[in-house]
Amino acid sequence: MFWDKKDQKTLSNDAIKQAMGAPDWLSGVRLDDGGRVTLIIEADPNDMERAETLKIEAEARAMSIDGIVDVQAVLTAQRAPGQAPREPRPAPLKTHSGHRRVRKGARLSDEAMNQGQPQKSAQIPPITGISRILAVASAKGGVGKSTVAVNLAASFAKQGLRVGLLDADIYGPSIPTMLGVSGASPASNAENKLVPVSAHGIETLSIGYLTDPDSPMIWRGPIVQSAITQMLNDAAWGTAENPLDLLIIDTPPGTGEAQLTLAQKVPVSAALIVTTPQEVALADVRRGAAMFTKTHVPVLGIVETMSWFEDPAGNRHAIMGEGGGERMAQALGLPLLAEIPMLQAIREASDRGEPAASENDSTAELFTDLAREVALALDALQTKQAPEIIFED
Repeated sequence: MFWDKKDQKTLSNDAIKQAMGAPDWLSGVRLDDGGRVTLIIEADPNDMERAETLKIEAEARAMSIDGIVDVQAVLTAQRAPGQAPREPRPAPLKTHSGHRRVRKGARLSDEAMNQGQPQKSAQIPPITGISRILAVASAKGGVGKSTVAVNLAASFAKQGLRVGLLDADIYGPSIPTMLGVSGASPASNAENKLVPVSAHGIETLSIGYLTDPDSPMIWRGPIVQSAITQMLNDAAWGTAENPLDLLIIDTPPGTGEAQLTLAQKVPVSAALIVTTPQEVALADVRRGAAMFTKTHVPVLGIVETMSWFEDPAGNRHAIMGEGGGERMAQALGLPLLAEIPMLQAIREASDRGEPAASENDSTAELFTDLAREVALALDALQTKQAPEIIFED
């Protein structure tokens, strides 16, 4: 196992409410025998935007509790005595041609939203040769997600694990450059499967190995889905007798076809959310976390990058904002697993194609500590026997 497994507490309505922090807006919890939970949320009928936010937050908090397999949040609204009823929403405007125009701020109906609701495929079969799959994700680009994925993989590899790294960013693959193997090409074995490129003790595959780096990837959804599933299922990651301990997937930004393919059709064990402190990033990242919640992929926690810059005199400067990762972690009921500062050593190592985590210095310790937190969180989700992982100081 990744870590010594902790004793699981018996689930009950009260225990779930307490584990969620017993917020005053959570008016009721109902748990059935199969681990499915219904949450009753008190909402202000005049502030439905906040009500929807509370719903997402409640579902995320509940899904992080061990033993819960499904969550449904129900909104209830009561007017205080003497409060005027809510004014009816104005009808959509009509143009001169007779077409209806939607007002700014209008919301889609529940029926329309449910038609596009992402659903997790039932009982996704495991991939032979892979024990666990961790998605490193963020709905926002440029937050350092690939840097976290590469250095997290390098930290696990340094501890002696069999680690794989799949670059699923079809439109902007950066893993080959960050690992110093941008000119590599995966071979095929006797079974006509792709053999991952080995770099720094990590087995890797990327669309960057298979295409011209100067050619734009003008691919639509079905081709993107096919490329990702092929790199997962038609690759020699490991064998049933000697599987990878962990495959880390560096996901592309957004919540589009590639992300839904991973969340719905791949047996992802858990996800890790990466963000920077500023609100512009947090707004998108919240949507990314909500997508995994909707598709029943456990989210282990939040990693904040670019947390601060330290000048030569030792003074810290919060260039990208301050405390955003902590605020989002609290709102979603998730742990903040790491705060990674802006360090020149990390940038230089990535440009050289040598992960900073492969070194033996204070920068590498940042990612070693993160790997330990991820290992503990994965261990809490683990349901089958796995090799023990020990981090040495």
